[in-house]
Amino acid sequence: MSPETTQAPPNSTTDSLEWQPPMPPTDLIFDDGEPLESNRHRVAMNLLIRSLKYQWAERTDFFVGGNMFVYYSSKQARNRDFKGPDFFVVLDVENDPTRLGWVVWEENGRYPDVIVELLSDSTQAQDLGTKKRLYEQVFKTKDYFVFHPFKVNSLQGWHLDSDKGYQPITANPQGWLWCQTLGLWVGTWNGLVENDDTAWLRFYDEAGNVVLLPEEAQQQRANQEQQRADAQQQQANQERQARLNAVPQLLEMGLSVEQIAQALSLTVVEVEEMRRQ
Repeated sequence: MSPETTQAPPNSTTDSLEWQPPMPPTDLIFDDGEPLESNRHRVAMNLLIRSLKYQWAERTDFFVGGNMFVYYSSKQARNRDFKGPDFFVVLDVENDPTRLGWVVWEENGRYPDVIVELLSDSTQAQDLGTKKRLYEQVFKTKDYFVFHPFKVNSLQGWHLDSDKGYQPITANPQGWLWCQTLGLWVGTWNGLVENDDTAWLRFYDEAGNVVLLPEEAQQQRANQEQQRADAQQQQANQERQARLNAVPQLLEMGLSVEQIAQALSLTVVEVEEMRRQ
């Protein structure tokens, strides 16, 4: 009697298809139709975005956005439970203006490096609570700032310490906070923007100069050109007056009106008027 043989079970590893991880959602939405809290919030957001873009106009290695969705996990995307920051910057990435939002898994795992939330009475608790923890623990955002556009003394900021988490940023004597990641100060500025005269959140360079909007820079150049033109005109007037003051002395020396006019680059009429004085 031959020994009994048994057939080996099929290899489930080789016979079945190789397991693939689930793909992230592709039906992402990028506009929930909800407006910002107020027109001042909208202006404040655009002020930060436009001024930084102008300041870094020669750079192509950053992306700045505002009120845009940030997708960071499949679960969060499926639940559609997170509205993006009011202002954020990502460094060392392609400056692609066609992005509808920021999708972390499409951006090589990059998260915002700097975030600013514009507080309101209805969002303040979330911005200082769950969102702050999210930016600190999940995003690992290096610098986080909050400011209430209707409360001038509301500016707060934190810098991420790898061991201790978010640490408060100490203000300078002007009340500005240093944003180490951008190399700029964040502080308030009183002035008129879009017919609203109030305290706005602005960037300042290391020397303390406010980071300008394009139209502000254009006006600044126009003012400087006018100042140069006024200075040149003033100098020309002073030089002409000095020539006129020399006329009596030359007349006493016996020079004719015509000779004096030619020597001092004056008209005969101007010399005659000085002689009659």
